[in-house]
Amino acid sequence: METIGADLRQMQRTPLAAAHVDALRAAGKVVTHPAGTILARLGAPADCFVYVEEGEVELVNPYTGERHLPSTLGPAQFMGEISFLNGGAWSIPMRAVRDTRVIEVPRETMLTLMSQIPEMSDIIITVFSARRRRLLDERVSSLRLIGEDEDRDVRRIAEFASRNRIPYSSLPLHSPEAEATALSCSIDPAMPAVIFGRDVVVSNPTPDKVARLLGLNLDFRDDEKFDVLIVGGGPAGVAAGVYAGAEGLCALVVEDVAIGGQAGTSSRIENYMGFPTGISGADLVWRGEVQAMKFGTRFAMPRRVALLERLEDESFCATFDNGQRVRAKAVVVATGVQYRRLPLDRLPDFEGAGIYYAATEIEARYCKGTEAVIIGGGNSAGQAAMFLSRSARCVRLLVRGSSLAASMSSYLSSRLAADPRITIEYGAEVSALHGTDHLEALTIRDAKTGASRAVDTRALFIMVGAAPNTEWLSGLVKLDGKGFVVTGSGDASSPFATSLPGIFAVGDVRAGSVKRVASSVGEGSVVISKVWEFVNRQPPASRL
Repeated sequence: METIGADLRQMQRTPLAAAHVDALRAAGKVVTHPAGTILARLGAPADCFVYVEEGEVELVNPYTGERHLPSTLGPAQFMGEISFLNGGAWSIPMRAVRDTRVIEVPRETMLTLMSQIPEMSDIIITVFSARRRRLLDERVSSLRLIGEDEDRDVRRIAEFASRNRIPYSSLPLHSPEAEATALSCSIDPAMPAVIFGRDVVVSNPTPDKVARLLGLNLDFRDDEKFDVLIVGGGPAGVAAGVYAGAEGLCALVVEDVAIGGQAGTSSRIENYMGFPTGISGADLVWRGEVQAMKFGTRFAMPRRVALLERLEDESFCATFDNGQRVRAKAVVVATGVQYRRLPLDRLPDFEGAGIYYAATEIEARYCKGTEAVIIGGGNSAGQAAMFLSRSARCVRLLVRGSSLAASMSSYLSSRLAADPRITIEYGAEVSALHGTDHLEALTIRDAKTGASRAVDTRALFIMVGAAPNTEWLSGLVKLDGKGFVVTGSGDASSPFATSLPGIFAVGDVRAGSVKRVASSVGEGSVVISKVWEFVNRQPPASRL
């Protein structure tokens, strides 16, 4: 299956051409750092591209101060990884091993240079992506989670980091490494914790706090202006971000949970053209995010638009859940849908503690060796069943209808039927949940006969229904009876225009859309041509 980056061992010695180095030298400045100088401080903005001409640079373990990896960077190599594109923070300190001469280029200047020299950009982005892959594979990070299995707040950070492809290490409570980390940070070794380097212990951890440490949750100037605000970071929103940036629009993509949206929870997509061995939804959209950042599109998360208003000059003002506001000439609604919350007693008690709406590596680990139960009959539920069957003792798929033919791709339903570890029950529903602090069992009811039986399980996955995320639109555009955005009525020249000029809708949130990843990507790509026409009736936002 496709992953997010090439093998770093193949890419780390790919040099920039002499002409590329000359361009760096002309755009930046040459600096010599004495041995022992910290070239990248943990949590500091990654606002400079650093190319090594002479000397040696090492990664530093933020907990011990020692060298973090056996390999170092030498002449003709450069510092950084993919967070550089979005102006994130350094997640691993870096230090000069000996006197080191480097070329330093400010980030904005470097991004412009990369846009002008695509061959250089290709090398840098490939190496950056490969480095992120290595950090993920080897769990090399300054972000450490202690007690993920015992504490719901820590587990929430793990889910946030995992879904956003953020490297982190997870240490079992009371393990020797966890106790050593706690000792170095002067905290109680018996308590779960979220730590970012030795000096930052995150109290009452939330995804927002962690995002700020990593430079993902952007701060905006009061009423900062953009050409287009793209609300939603799923396939449609990220595709719109790619094409908006490529067309020179000043674009911002905001996402309230994780880049990838609901598609990001899909463990394997096999029917997306160009990936014959399949690709996870998160990896597919991550690639799109990197493309969009290369073109200058900005991303901010976790951010939720709480209110959208139309101003007197016909531009739009979006207010985020933290009170910050941005303005945009146009808005692309790509908020997608979310699985419905079933009307079950004690459902909120077990959400994140046995009840899940995504099946990723995190959730697969929680249900290892137990029976996993999935509610749903669509492709997402089918892919989740196949994925979880590798770790769970067995998987039970509950389908309310009498067949999968109308809701699931044939290739997938055939695999489910052939897998001895997966049981499909038709006409079945969950009627009750049982447990104390964590889900321990549930009651399954036969909808036809009314017979009920209890099943022991620690993991219930709800993947049924599709509720559109449209409350924040504040009544500005026409919705259908189910809350989906009606398009094609406000501007006959675009099937994605809503009833209010300047607001467009793409992907699953649009009424009548085909609920497929490929369709969402296509809509997000195509809509930008009309957004560009609308926006360019006035000067670009960057010039205001």
